[in-house]
Amino acid sequence: MTNNKNIIIFDTTLRDGEQSPGASMNTAEKIQIAQQLEKLRVDVIEAGFAAASPGDFDAIYQIAKTINNSKICSLARAVDNDIKAAGEAIAAAKAKRIHTFIATSPIHMQYKLKMSPDEVIKRAVHAVQYARTFVDDVEFSLEDAGRSELPFMKEITQAVIEAGASTINLPDTVGYRLPQEIRYMVEQMVGFIDSISSYAIVSLHNHNDLGLAVANTLAGIEAGARQVECTINGLGERAGNAAMEEIVMTLKTRQDLFPGITTNINTKEIFLASKMVANITGIEPQPNKAIVGKNAFAHESGIHQDGVLKHQETYEIMKPEDIGIEKNNSIVLGKHSGRAAFKDTISRLGFSDLGIDELNIAFERFKLICDKKKEITDDDIRMIVADEKLNTNKTFEITAVQISDFSNGIPSAVVSIKHNDKIITDASIGDGAMDAIFKTIDRITGHNGTLVDYKVNSVSEGKDALAKVNCKVTFDDGEHTMLGHGLSLDTMIASARAYVGALNSHLSMQNMVNNTI
Repeated sequence: MTNNKNIIIFDTTLRDGEQSPGASMNTAEKIQIAQQLEKLRVDVIEAGFAAASPGDFDAIYQIAKTINNSKICSLARAVDNDIKAAGEAIAAAKAKRIHTFIATSPIHMQYKLKMSPDEVIKRAVHAVQYARTFVDDVEFSLEDAGRSELPFMKEITQAVIEAGASTINLPDTVGYRLPQEIRYMVEQMVGFIDSISSYAIVSLHNHNDLGLAVANTLAGIEAGARQVECTINGLGERAGNAAMEEIVMTLKTRQDLFPGITTNINTKEIFLASKMVANITGIEPQPNKAIVGKNAFAHESGIHQDGVLKHQETYEIMKPEDIGIEKNNSIVLGKHSGRAAFKDTISRLGFSDLGIDELNIAFERFKLICDKKKEITDDDIRMIVADEKLNTNKTFEITAVQISDFSNGIPSAVVSIKHNDKIITDASIGDGAMDAIFKTIDRITGHNGTLVDYKVNSVSEGKDALAKVNCKVTFDDGEHTMLGHGLSLDTMIASARAYVGALNSHLSMQNMVNNTI
């Protein structure tokens, strides 16, 4: 199988990426990301962990019904109930996979599983055999393979391949190994698997605790791995996972070192995918993040600027256009622009699948902002459309906010909210304008929220820049933290919209859980 030069891209943004603290997503948001991953031409989408919660099960089930071209996968422990939940969640998928796992390192077997190596092998074989009753495609992971012993890895690998597993995943679960160690491990395992099977392949899943996830993944590809597990923006628990965009663009840019190695990824969809994941999770890549960071194609040094102007390749090894950043656009949008120009622009920015209602709402918001903002940038338009897509479930909707705040005074806020086609208005005082707004929203809606985190960013440059607010809130003393998104030229209005957006997500999740029960 190592003769095959095409690398399978297994994206786990919706599973491992969501395990990043504060990155939880609702079903509608996961479907949006899954659709963008399909546009990216991701081979396998790990849509979640079906047995984790009713919400996870529902999200996987809805994605399985929605996606046509990518294979849909659910994670499952080597436990019958997990595997059954995974099989049922992905049943409607056009192409499907169950990904089951058990720990194989001595430290995990002794202290976490409290099982002997023979018991672990028996459990693994049964898990693969049971998974095969639901799907033809089963992936088996040796959890903590980076700290496992090669003789045992080969023994359990042979057993699960004979039981029907076709992908053997070797996770560096704690991000401990260096590239040369990963290369050796993969070489050994690829050679062994090739000697016993004509169809099974090696996969890699590297964590970034030492900042080596991408380097380790590339070393594994050199050694014969033919599937890589990664996430958009390197999202993931602790220090994150290997970043898909870095792996893909390295393979594309350095064909001299990876001759003939390809992926099916449509790289022109990378930038939009990065933006979408950042908007939905509220976790922005750092400015100097490779490939998709704000400064990735920025040149401030005069020497660099001069060189790029004379010849792009002097300081750029890839083109912004390669990842979907369009540098030149002859159509400039403003308050006199019509629907046709607006639709053409959002299609160019990657939002060609908007329905008529979504298009009309986004266009009306665009026109309102044009009346107040001199220059509308691509980033503004991206955010207007994304904000509408992120706030489709509007149980409550902000219609007006008025605040009164001055030094040595008592801040107050008047808020109007639309609910069931009625406008409800109330007012409160607070310790500050923001506190007063949130207290008023609580009074109107009857739901008490606790603000966990709050972040505001400008969408573009200038004093009239749009404000994008993300806030994380728990409601009614619940255990789930919900993320809300708000966009406005006025930071206070954007904050109110973000807070209400979090509440709407909370109510949507509660309804879904109640319906499931």
